[in-house]
Amino acid sequence: MRTKLHSPLIPSLLALAILTGCQGEKAPDAGKKAPEAQKQAVTETIANDAKSAADPAAEAARLTKWLDAKYEEKLQFSPMSLSYLGRKEQYDKIDDMSEAAEERELDWFGKTVTELKTSFDYDKLPPAAQESYDLWVFQYEQARANHAFKRHGYFANELRGAESALPSFLISIHKVDTLEDMQAYISRIEGIARGMGQIHERAKLSAAEGVRPPQFIYDLAQQRAQKVITGAPFGGEGEAPLFKDAKGKIKTLQEAGKIDEKTAAELEAAASAALTDKFKPVYEEFIAWLKADRENADEAPRGVLALPEGEAYYKNRLANYTTLDLSADEVHQIGLDEVARIQKEMEAIREQVKFDGDLQKFFSFIRDDEQFYYPNTDEGREGYLSDTRAFLAEIEKKLPEYFGILPKAKLEVKRVEPFREVDGGAQHYQGGTPDGSRPGVYYVHMSDMSAYSKNDMETTAYHEGSPGHHMQISIAQELEGIPQFRTQAGFGAYIEGWALYSEMLAKEMGQFTDPYKDFGRLTAEIWRAARLVVDTGLHAKGWTQNQAVEYFLQNAPIPESAVRSEVRRYLTYPGQATSYKIGMLKILELREKAKAELGDKFDIRGFHDTVLGGGSLPLPMLEKRLDRWIESVKQS
Repeated sequence: MRTKLHSPLIPSLLALAILTGCQGEKAPDAGKKAPEAQKQAVTETIANDAKSAADPAAEAARLTKWLDAKYEEKLQFSPMSLSYLGRKEQYDKIDDMSEAAEERELDWFGKTVTELKTSFDYDKLPPAAQESYDLWVFQYEQARANHAFKRHGYFANELRGAESALPSFLISIHKVDTLEDMQAYISRIEGIARGMGQIHERAKLSAAEGVRPPQFIYDLAQQRAQKVITGAPFGGEGEAPLFKDAKGKIKTLQEAGKIDEKTAAELEAAASAALTDKFKPVYEEFIAWLKADRENADEAPRGVLALPEGEAYYKNRLANYTTLDLSADEVHQIGLDEVARIQKEMEAIREQVKFDGDLQKFFSFIRDDEQFYYPNTDEGREGYLSDTRAFLAEIEKKLPEYFGILPKAKLEVKRVEPFREVDGGAQHYQGGTPDGSRPGVYYVHMSDMSAYSKNDMETTAYHEGSPGHHMQISIAQELEGIPQFRTQAGFGAYIEGWALYSEMLAKEMGQFTDPYKDFGRLTAEIWRAARLVVDTGLHAKGWTQNQAVEYFLQNAPIPESAVRSEVRRYLTYPGQATSYKIGMLKILELREKAKAELGDKFDIRGFHDTVLGGGSLPLPMLEKRLDRWIESVKQS
């Protein structure tokens, strides 16, 4: 698999930190004043009468009502979050990405926790409600811990930066159904200009404190930004991505009879003016700064250990992405142990296919032989997409045997847009809307087909699609009977751990009958195990970029172009890559525990429904949830 960038959900304080390397996006005045209906709901919820307090079910309902009201207030901080959910409030706004806005939201969040603790007696809540209470508090504590390192996040990473993610948001998320929607789109072009200016200011604040990504990120961000402002109406060949998208959406409105030719021309002129007058100057200023500041960055990339308070920052990143209290040394050793275990399984397949040579030679064969790759042509790309869709259609038929809860949302498989495509870049999933109006999308970088082997493409399909990301995220968004904030929660160890677990589960479901495809599954798994070694090596043990690349090439048959892209990713996205294997191992540990304690009463569908039925959770909370399920099955 080419791992997914974990950003399938709404761009909250945490998710946009992942997206841009900076902490948070909020709208300038959003969240200061909730609608009157929300205020009334909060007032009614806080009323703590004796009858409710004496009735656990009523108290749980009161907590859900309170959490839903607070979550609605939280959403008002982020117009982009509302859009990700398919809603059109504040549809003409882009989030405020300044430090001040982040601090306002964090202050608000802290006050809600104080109110929660004073308004509810934890011991009088039933276990399911206590889980929601604990999760709200956990999210605040995690946001507060991350805020302490608000200037440590890089302005961009190997996978993306705001310079490409913000235009992609308008293209992919901002749906245009009416004239008003298109007018809001044009306003958001100006909003992106303001947001990029704020990202730029935060990048300069970080640089002033000695926090800069390596030089290759300056180059990559510059390339991505330049692509965004190349073509009409800026100049250069073709049309710039946003202008092309705007014109397409205007044309669709006109063809649907919702606007006339004159209005269409006016909208196109307004979009052109917003791009040239507001948008272009900000991007040009950002590009100029990238060129000027580049010489101050490291030419030879170093891990965050080299940053001010780098050791503490990396400890924060590991805690953030694993949701466990693991040291870098512990994570490193887990990785070494897993690599050794998986290589034994790889040896067994090498012997099964009667390959004449040792495992290293087999790696070279798998990595280099042309039979394992699609041609680097449009036909080859379409073949990859078509075969991926076929794998997903096949496994979908088997899902009811292993799951009681199934997703309603549809899944699409698409190529990444050219302006943000990267050779060897990570395949990734973008979630749809809770109401299904926008499907989930599995995106594939296809500019360099030599980076994607036929052997591991099936694995990637299950990871990004079903039973992986698409299934888990869609089910979470569709859950009923829990507070709304839980349907959009996102914890890397849970989400990525589930997706990696899904690869192994697919084999248990009867997939991977071809030994080379099964070797591809092991390749994907050893990749995630090696990540534990490499990520901690780079950021806690002083490894160089070349050391990390060499470790990968010696221990996994991954194409070198993909390896180099991945190592650049770890260098600029510290800690995130550890979430996959740590999460998978915890889910497997909990499954084995359930099997041991329940014996013949163990039901795989019940186990999976329990894991997925509460939305994304920190791993310690997932364990408590499974423990309650085990006890309930015993008692039944």
